[in-house]
Parts: sequence; C-alpha cells; structure tokens
Amino acid sequence: MKELLLYIARNLVDDPDAVSVTEREGESETVLELHVAEGDMGKVIGRQGRIAKEIRTLVKSLAQKNGRKVSVEIVD
Repeated sequence: MKELLLYIARNLVDDPDAVSVTEREGESETVLELHVAEGDMGKVIGRQGRIAKEIRTLVKSLAQKNGRKVSVEIVD
C-alpha cells in the first residue's frame, strides 16, 4: 500500500523527489502519512478534497482486499 501511495503522489506533483510516505502502526489500523512539497499540497488535495478522497479510497480498497485497515493522512 505504501508503494501505491508513493506511485500515485509522485505522478501528481511537480517535485516527485520531495514525496515521502511514513508508515505508523496504530492499535487497530496502519496510518500512512504522505509528505509532499509545500507547493504541491494543492495538487494532492484537489478541489474540495476530491483527489485526496480518491487516493484514500484506492488505498483503503487495496488494504481491505488484503484484510488490513489503513488510513491516509496528508501532512504539511
């Protein structure tokens, strides 16, 4: 799932080298923290959060298929 998130984010932004994902294990789920350059934040979030919502949907569906719970947080 981490690789999928990296792939999607790197293809959306202008500075793909600044994209990183940190994986944190919570009590009941894994949290993936997406870090992008300051200028690329709007491209990852999209208008009214539509792109961010679709990214979360894709990652959650893959995680569910693998029997895991995963959430995505976009961090400044």
